[in-house]
Amino acid sequence: MSNSTPEFIPFTRPSFNQETIDAVSEVLRSGWVTSGPKLAEFETTLSKYFGDRPVRCFANGTATMKIALQVAGIGEGDEVITTPISWVATSNVILSVGAKPVFVDIDPVTRNIDLNKVATAITPKTRAIMPVYLAGLPVDMDQLYALASQYNLRVIEDAAQAFGSLWKGKKIGSFGDLVSFSFQANKNLTTVEGGCLVLSNADEAKLAEKFRLQGLTRQGMDGMDVDVLGGKDNLTDVNAAIGLEQLKQLPNYQARRTQLARHYFDAIRAELKTAGLDDLQLELPVENFTDSNWHMFQVVLPLDQLKADRAQVMTDLKDLGIGTGVHYPAITGFTLYKNQGYKTSDTPIAQRIGKSILTLPLFPAMADEDIGRIAKGFVGILQKYRKN
Repeated sequence: MSNSTPEFIPFTRPSFNQETIDAVSEVLRSGWVTSGPKLAEFETTLSKYFGDRPVRCFANGTATMKIALQVAGIGEGDEVITTPISWVATSNVILSVGAKPVFVDIDPVTRNIDLNKVATAITPKTRAIMPVYLAGLPVDMDQLYALASQYNLRVIEDAAQAFGSLWKGKKIGSFGDLVSFSFQANKNLTTVEGGCLVLSNADEAKLAEKFRLQGLTRQGMDGMDVDVLGGKDNLTDVNAAIGLEQLKQLPNYQARRTQLARHYFDAIRAELKTAGLDDLQLELPVENFTDSNWHMFQVVLPLDQLKADRAQVMTDLKDLGIGTGVHYPAITGFTLYKNQGYKTSDTPIAQRIGKSILTLPLFPAMADEDIGRIAKGFVGILQKYRKN
């Protein structure tokens, strides 16, 4: 039996250096492990990163979005326009505040919400637009904010995957309305679990703080008051210490992700040419090296031209030691949403892409040869299942 099985490549893997491990040890030794001085330092550092805008951190990126909705005063009877191609948290938080998600179809090239279709979905009940920046690629921010201004809507940016992404040279989060980021384990910057919300003014930042911890305000040594219904969504100093170290490494991580993404385009195209699959309608991501942070490298499979479904392609890749992911099926296909009358057929582009999108491995610790191996294995599978 051969012992030369190649090492498994997961679709993503976080990187933690020794400095991060030491920083966490220091917090644990300090005895102050929940929200404290490290969290305050992390929020201050993030605020500087976003051009001195107010920033509040939370236990996860779902809480940041829910609290953004609460800060904007969105609730019962309100409508929020969003995309059907996202992690289900995006629309779940809308439901959780008593509002109704209104799904607008996506652009087949960017795979983000099609802003040209938003206006027709606006009703007198519409209060906000919640775009999602899939794989870190922003929507057209000028068009987004022009729409919001025209219809007097709040914008809650689900920038969960877009930490480090840019628009016309400006960091996503350094401008705009309410901007929500996730620091979950697979993100470009991780605190293991966590997230942050960038806000437009000090009053809304104070309100977000109340919602984060039971609606509490303290006065003096012993004074407490609660005037809004809050939850328990604070970030710990342990998480904050990890985040501070990750921020230092972010430029290197970003450069490496971009390098690997460029390599992917070259390698996949070369393999397709070698395999004589030039007519295969495999959809690669937008080749955007100015705005995207390359959080993921996603392809859309040409299922009509294959004798296999996505699950089969994923299984074959797994057998080659290559991990993959699905980000995401259309939210409207989930039972919770079907039971409320949503239909995937109402957003046909999202329906098609939700069935055929595939995430290939991409993380800073990957080697150049990993990309070559993945491209070769992947195109070999496409060749094997190609319809005659």
